[in-house]
Amino acid sequence: MIRSTICGIGTALPKRCVKNADLEGMVETSDEWIVQRTGIRQRYLADKDETTASLGAAAAQAALDNAGLTIADIDLIIVATATPDNTFPATAVDIQQRLGMTHGFAFDIAAVCTGFIYALTTADLYITGGMAHRVIVIGSETFSRILDWNDRTTCVLFGDGAGAVIVEAHEGRGLTSDSGILAAKLRSDGSHKQKLYVDGGPSTTQTVGYLRMEGREVFKHAVGMITDVIEDSFRETGLSAADIDWFVPHQANKRIIDASAKKLNISEDKVVITVDQHGNTSAASVPLALATAVKDGRIKKGQLILLEAMGGGFTWGAILLRW
Repeated sequence: MIRSTICGIGTALPKRCVKNADLEGMVETSDEWIVQRTGIRQRYLADKDETTASLGAAAAQAALDNAGLTIADIDLIIVATATPDNTFPATAVDIQQRLGMTHGFAFDIAAVCTGFIYALTTADLYITGGMAHRVIVIGSETFSRILDWNDRTTCVLFGDGAGAVIVEAHEGRGLTSDSGILAAKLRSDGSHKQKLYVDGGPSTTQTVGYLRMEGREVFKHAVGMITDVIEDSFRETGLSAADIDWFVPHQANKRIIDASAKKLNISEDKVVITVDQHGNTSAASVPLALATAVKDGRIKKGQLILLEAMGGGFTWGAILLRW
């Protein structure tokens, strides 16, 4: 059977790093308050010349370089983002042009913080369905553009950045020892829309709008929702939490990550945490964390990786893959 395996990974961050202390002059907050409640110590914020497309293109090029490939080797680009450069065309098409790709096709996926999980699952379906051989999957965000900088409960949580992977077709034996994606589970429930959303859009206010969040409600639902898709993945593959080498969760809040790992019986030393470095970068969060653990040598060939995320909508999902 055909498996979708990751053969390259890359990231891009804005030039400007903003520490918690730097925010103290902008809003009523403190480093102690932010760290205690979220685990965040810094984030990167895009300047005027840095956009979702420019960051995404840089991350994609880094992934191509890491894989030893060129853009001519790619059939499809999928970009997960909630902060596109334009209402249309898709940011993926913009990135396609920036990379010099005039063949194939490209499109965006909007699933907020779960966007990368949705996009990677979609790439897997295109590959296993025979419509693509190699796909660049990008999570890229400039959430600083949609934050209300007068709302201290939300503006301190988010950052900008991009992460990308290249997924390619490989022949597997249909076993859980195969390299590549072994299982993927996606969910959504629109009844929770008002708990985490942006209060603007072309069809409603004709404005971009600002992010609005009921933090306690999001926290309350997060752990239960993400564990259900993970447990479904375990049931499908016959694997368990004991088999996991690395847990790479969405980097929204360290308390949510800790609670999720505890509920799943995944030990703390198997959890990749980068929320302290990047803040919540929405769809870029999982690939940024994944790339960090690959670069520092924690993630090694043959290891079993669990990815998960939850975002506005609500959307949530999980992927089990072997590196």
